[in-house]
Amino acid sequence: MAALGWLTPRRRSATARSVLAGEASAEAARKSSQEIEDQAPPVEGDQEPEFPVVGDDKAAAFFDLDNTVMQGAAIFHFGRGLYKRKFFQRRELTRFAWQQAWFRIAGVEDPEHMQDARDSALSIVKGHRVSELMSIGEEIYDEYMAERIWPGTRALAQAHLDAGQKVWLVTAAPVEIATVIARRLGLTGALGTVAESIGGVYTGKLVGEPLHGPAKAEAVRALASAEGLELGRCAAYSDSHNDIPMLSLVGHPYAINPDAKLRKYARERDWRLRDYRTGRKAAKVGIPAAAGVGAVAGGTAAAIALHRRRR
Repeated sequence: MAALGWLTPRRRSATARSVLAGEASAEAARKSSQEIEDQAPPVEGDQEPEFPVVGDDKAAAFFDLDNTVMQGAAIFHFGRGLYKRKFFQRRELTRFAWQQAWFRIAGVEDPEHMQDARDSALSIVKGHRVSELMSIGEEIYDEYMAERIWPGTRALAQAHLDAGQKVWLVTAAPVEIATVIARRLGLTGALGTVAESIGGVYTGKLVGEPLHGPAKAEAVRALASAEGLELGRCAAYSDSHNDIPMLSLVGHPYAINPDAKLRKYARERDWRLRDYRTGRKAAKVGIPAAAGVGAVAGGTAAAIALHRRRR
């Protein structure tokens, strides 16, 4: 499990550690993508829904995870699962619970809480095998995460997939957890924080820094270069102003369930906005906010319209 937590960088510009974290995450994402592809069931039929960029192999979509694709923070749900499996004591669970409560109430990533979560989680997984955490991650996804996926955002991701584009999660959560979630959602792969491991065992250290803020932009940049993508033709989605560097990197930025700072920033730049938390319509064109998991197909059609039209 890679570094668990969000650490706001001291400077908004990319540091050497941000670049290192981004490049490490991109390399891990490409490996996980191949694993997901190898495990994917065969696709039946060759029907493709209409889409403005159908078949554009120079375009891709990048989705933040916490409060964009999934309600709450993945690392806190993962922490609950680890506690259930006696990885740590009640005191640490109380800390995780408080951080999760803060995240849900405030709707923002608090640097102090995120750093605390990262440090405690690194100590928890130190000495454990990577394969063990991946297997546990599959179980925890079913227990705590599957029911928290936002149907609206899931539909947007599916629209990209239906158009033949690759779709990546980009998150400060551990790359192993992010990869499990990406695979279960049928996405291409995941960029996440990379924790150091030797011989398949976690050392309790990071490679670079948590994939947060500028580091996310560096990871997307590195992956786009490796995949031969043109960022001006790519889309990115996030709820947090911390991801403005990533959103600004692509030609099609979208603010999903935005915090106050991102909402203001996005409106000033005429970026697309969509809020699935309350059902209010933050953009003139969008997909239904009140959609059940079974309504993803209908949401996909509306998501296509969202991409096709401008204000």
